Amino acid sequence: MSDKSASNAMWGGRFAAGPDAIMEAINASIGFDRRLARQDIDGSRAHAAMLAAQGIISDKDAAAIREGLLTVLSEIEAGTFDFSTALEDIHMNVEARLRDLIGEAAGRLHTARSRNDQVAVDFRLWVRDQCDAAEAGLVALQKALLGQAEQGADWVMPGFTHLQTAQPVTWGHHMMAYVEMFGRDRSRFADARARMNESPLGAAALAGTPFPIDREATARALGFDRPMANSLDAVSARDFALEFLSAASICAMHLSRLAEELVIWSSAQFRFVAMSDRWSTGSSIMPQKRNPDAAELLRAKIGRIFGANVALMTVMKGLPLAYSKDMQEDKEQVFDAADTLMLALAAMTGMVGDMAAQPDNLRAAASAGFSTATDLADWLVREAGLPFRDAHHATGALVAEAERRGCDLPDLPLEAMQAVNPAITGDVYSVLGVDNSVASRLSYGGTAPDQVRAQIARWRADLG
Repeated sequence: MSDKSASNAMWGGRFAAGPDAIMEAINASIGFDRRLARQDIDGSRAHAAMLAAQGIISDKDAAAIREGLLTVLSEIEAGTFDFSTALEDIHMNVEARLRDLIGEAAGRLHTARSRNDQVAVDFRLWVRDQCDAAEAGLVALQKALLGQAEQGADWVMPGFTHLQTAQPVTWGHHMMAYVEMFGRDRSRFADARARMNESPLGAAALAGTPFPIDREATARALGFDRPMANSLDAVSARDFALEFLSAASICAMHLSRLAEELVIWSSAQFRFVAMSDRWSTGSSIMPQKRNPDAAELLRAKIGRIFGANVALMTVMKGLPLAYSKDMQEDKEQVFDAADTLMLALAAMTGMVGDMAAQPDNLRAAASAGFSTATDLADWLVREAGLPFRDAHHATGALVAEAERRGCDLPDLPLEAMQAVNPAITGDVYSVLGVDNSVASRLSYGGTAPDQVRAQIARWRADLG
């Protein structure tokens, strides 16, 4: 066997051409960074306009570059562009096609620029767009939750700790908890966007350029607040992508918690909500089942976003300044995480908008499980003057008596209560109903329907 044949056998069938094919495959990024085409062309158009304004290239060449880039973009958007793995990445693919279209002038586009600052600006623009998309997706989800909260502002349901019945709350209050969570998620994306809104363009390879460029002009043209102040940092920073992934991970965690509740609530054991057929499937052998598949799939897909965050952190953790080829591995994870987040937001918005809460079942569950025990303890403190710890102990004894009798607290006879503490009067029953319980929680942010409606109005005004 010849040396070449032995080499081919070692590399395996897929890479029968040998090491050169493997190197091309590992080095090329066009399979995924083609998603940066619009951002790459936007950056190039801004750069070309600046070069002409500074007298670095002629107006004629700048005009040819501008028109040629628009042609390239139209070909890409139409799906007729021929992407080449041999040309490695989106930058070289665009530049090669530009040269086909306009000739020698295309070679002047790369004056005072490197692929290092070029990819940095492309990626930053793309991630900035994803922050805006996440903001829009979160607003839609918040509005769906507000619709549910308005409908059930005074529907009583059990509030849980440890997934055990704790105190009565309202359906509207529970929905508004998620409105608050997703509001914080919006603020995290907004904060990340503000921090990343600086332009790396003009940093060149790592040290800047001797050409008399105007970085303020290109920053303005691309919607950045300012150019980045250090050229080394400009080409080596990927914390903007990590911050997006961090915000996405926290948002994903909130989505997963809500998905988990939908899975639990739609079960036969709870029957708190009925999920729409659009977001459920049946069983292949059990005709009685309606499976909350969309919620379950969302709950699982969240792991992809968490994984992307860890993966990119791992890529970046050991890199010296400035650019290293490792950083080519920054994009696929972010692309996938952004796609997954937007899909999850859209699915959750659909599920929340379509789901039908079951008020009678919510009320029945709230009225069971001794959910007003804390109200009883509070009454003993206020009306009977007991220290809270003594009131807690007396209430525990009354719960035990109710369990022995097989009833709930509001059904205990007064004489049974007075046997535990003679200071108890008939007035105690006024606090043992679930409606009275929730109506009494008038502290700011509490579950009382009036408080819930005030919070709904506040958020309606904020979201428009």
